[in-house]
Amino acid sequence: MAVPQRIPVRFEDVFPQGAYVLAVEAANDFEKVKAGLADVQARDKGNGERVWSVRVLDADPAARKSEVKVKMTGETPPDLPDMLPGTPFRPVVFDGLLVVPYVDSNGARPRQEYSLRASAMRPANTGRRPAVAA
Repeated sequence: MAVPQRIPVRFEDVFPQGAYVLAVEAANDFEKVKAGLADVQARDKGNGERVWSVRVLDADPAARKSEVKVKMTGETPPDLPDMLPGTPFRPVVFDGLLVVPYVDSNGARPRQEYSLRASAMRPANTGRRPAVAA
């Protein structure tokens, strides 16, 4: 049996209480940074597209980390969903969510970690009725 390097998961399993986008930034390729190259943005190994890091607030109060990053690819950064009126929050749903396990060997003892990837990002259905155009 082959174990996939990227494991598909449901959004609801990763963010059971929902998620809010904080910002989108270019993901750096640290080898390019060390080499002093002009374009240090990471590229996807599969398709060569630019990698964007979406900073996300996990709404689950029991979450191990309140802020996580979800990586997405594309030549332009993904569009941010609108803020909820009267709040600084941008509720979001990620489609095509993948867990990518890896070993973090930067500490005294290596440990198992994972990163998140998504193929698309869209506004969450907040239960509010959309405004009717006049």
